[in-house]
Amino acid sequence: MTRKDLKNPAGAVIITNGFLCHSDGKTAHGLIRGSSRYTILAVLDQVHAGRDAGELLDDQHRGIPVFGSVSELMEQTVPVPQYAIIGVALDGGILPDSWKSTLLELLAHGVSLVSGLHSRLEDDSELMRMARDSGAEIIDIRKPKPVEALHFFSGAIYQVTAPRVAVLGTDCAVGKRTTCRLLMEMCRQHSIKTEMIYTGQTGWLQGFPYGFILDATPNDFVSGELEQAIVQCASERDPDLILLEGQSALRNPHGPCGAEFILSGHVRQVILQHAPFRPYFENLIRPECRIPTVQQEIELIKCYGAETIAVCLNGEGGTVEELNAYHRKLEQEIGIPVIQPLRQGLAALLQPIRQIAAQKANDPC
Repeated sequence: MTRKDLKNPAGAVIITNGFLCHSDGKTAHGLIRGSSRYTILAVLDQVHAGRDAGELLDDQHRGIPVFGSVSELMEQTVPVPQYAIIGVALDGGILPDSWKSTLLELLAHGVSLVSGLHSRLEDDSELMRMARDSGAEIIDIRKPKPVEALHFFSGAIYQVTAPRVAVLGTDCAVGKRTTCRLLMEMCRQHSIKTEMIYTGQTGWLQGFPYGFILDATPNDFVSGELEQAIVQCASERDPDLILLEGQSALRNPHGPCGAEFILSGHVRQVILQHAPFRPYFENLIRPECRIPTVQQEIELIKCYGAETIAVCLNGEGGTVEELNAYHRKLEQEIGIPVIQPLRQGLAALLQPIRQIAAQKANDPC
């Protein structure tokens, strides 16, 4: 789908197959909260069938029913979805065999598949044969661009006057993209012209116009693709502020990431997303893989030449009382705003963000 399709979002169902309420369902979570590329009509998840997806996610009724089977979906959803999106970040990006029957059934009904997995659905001959027979499409969005379409870092970023704020995390799947989007929406509501650079599959699926899929990009071109997205955004939209969606974490051995945003994005301010009740990097429960403290991450970010202006908390794994107690203690210790975006909103960041946006007229170098 191209940008022109954003004017008429297509109806879609999200496939989560039991992972709707799991952190691996982060793609589904983003789409349930909003997309300009697709109108989300339903979710397929046998564990949570009969519920509203919004209520399961964050107690907000969104009118997105959860069905336990393709047959229920087809019987009860009007209009029938045009697309089915794989909404789970599966281990290694590989499609489990147990998912295949669901995908084949959807294709048989003429529903096209959209996948952000590393393993490409178009390489599966059985799926492709069913798609051809039914007239459906298979869209793999995590394919690298042709080399001739990729960009090397050029230094053009140093001519961009719009300030940049990167939302980085202490681990993957802690809510970086969600905080980024909520912050963009708040800024726009207060007349701060703000754009967001997406760097993952969910950002593309949500319809953000500027960005690239970082982990589908050859390493030599990551810095250049990030720079190009920012430069293009600044040229076409002339924003007061550009937000960068971070990926993984600075010290996560699965995929250390973050320096690119600060250095190649020429970022001077960072918002740090943290899950205080998650002791180890995701799926790495061993002594060497404990998540560093917020204070340690702030110091590392400072070494790269950027200032952490706030810490946003993801309360998974703790009670509200435990989260509030941690919040108060951390704020006293670090002396910058600590925020719970999903529970409290981001109003506490409005004034600091206004001050950053006001720097637009200054020399960015």
